[in-house]
Amino acid sequence: MAGKSWAPKSLLRAFGPGLITGAADDDPSGIATYSQGGAQFGYALCWTMFLTTPFMIAIQLVSARVGAVTCSGLAANLSKALPAALLYGIVGLLLIANTLNLAADIAAMGEALGLVIGGPRLVYVVAFGIACLAAEITIPYHLYARYLKALTLVLFAYVVAAFSVRIPWHEVLAATFLPRLTWDRDFLLMLVAIFGTTISPYMFFWQAALEAEERKLRSKAANDGSYVAKRLSRRRWTRMALDTAAGMVLSNVIGFFIIVTTAATLHAHGKTDITTAAQAAEALRPLAGPLTFLLFALGIIGTGLLAVPVLAGSAAYAVAECLGWPGSLELSARKAPGFYLIVAAATAAGLAAALTSFDPIRMLFWSAVFNGIVAAPLMLAMMVAVSSAEVMGKFTASPALRIFGAGATALMGIVVAAMLVTSLAG
Repeated sequence: MAGKSWAPKSLLRAFGPGLITGAADDDPSGIATYSQGGAQFGYALCWTMFLTTPFMIAIQLVSARVGAVTCSGLAANLSKALPAALLYGIVGLLLIANTLNLAADIAAMGEALGLVIGGPRLVYVVAFGIACLAAEITIPYHLYARYLKALTLVLFAYVVAAFSVRIPWHEVLAATFLPRLTWDRDFLLMLVAIFGTTISPYMFFWQAALEAEERKLRSKAANDGSYVAKRLSRRRWTRMALDTAAGMVLSNVIGFFIIVTTAATLHAHGKTDITTAAQAAEALRPLAGPLTFLLFALGIIGTGLLAVPVLAGSAAYAVAECLGWPGSLELSARKAPGFYLIVAAATAAGLAAALTSFDPIRMLFWSAVFNGIVAAPLMLAMMVAVSSAEVMGKFTASPALRIFGAGATALMGIVVAAMLVTSLAG
């Protein structure tokens, strides 16, 4: 029995929305941001992955708790704590940011496949966009979640890639645990971009929605209708906390290894300007060898397949909840036409942008900065919601969760404020 419980299939089944959300954070756009950070500043940003981890876990647990207790997504709950105009503004900004991310991710997947096997990049871009959209529309959530969880394993390609090159670990450890801040505009812009990529608004909406989906599925399986009442057992909370912690730790460990790999190769050879994840992979080929290149390129494709449905789905959940439409990846397109229309529109807009001549990755960098700016007030609103008895009943956040959630909000606010002050000062 013990052997069976630790089998890979059983172990993977123990995880859920937290693992998927954390893994989706390392999408091709995130890979591009971390690669640019490593190429431009070497190991100087390694510390960010460790500093953000506990705060990232806390704010995602806030989101997860709201979804699991209320059995509703984040937008539906924020409507009780925010003026309608402000909520619509936040969701509108989320749509813009997600569309830019979708464009960059789909384009990066096409470019990466072209680098590996050759052939027409545009054909691959279209194929990936259509395949991701078809999967979201035709496969119900309880089956789709298994596919998403399996895809998280592709992230370990970046750990293997790091150990396939020579790395001065004493320099890495020094930069990680004895960080040096540089108060110049470029460094702070990159810092905000990394924070905006690591702690992203779409992750809040996605995990809250998935926790609500999971609870509905469990209640339906038990046939007890318990999802109607605000209830969160200690066992369920412990499982959710472990799942979320595992997902966020995985996300940041992978981000750390991407920074280290690109710093040890690209930065060390003077190649400091990387604008796409595929460009990072291509630049690694002559510097680090074909194995590192292949692992990096295949990782881009795998993480893109994981992230595209998360980006489109989080936008659809947010908009549908704001407008009061039925929305769920567990429902068929016939039962939730508005929800799937948003999924299709977001994916199609991202695909269209990926096929144009404008540089979506450069826009993506600014989207990451923009995400960081938007995240701070959104996180503040989430803290208000999770502390509200009107929203959460008797399951408001614990003092520890409130402290770390407030810390995450303050950290994001301080970094954004420092960037803005430095930029205004010239």
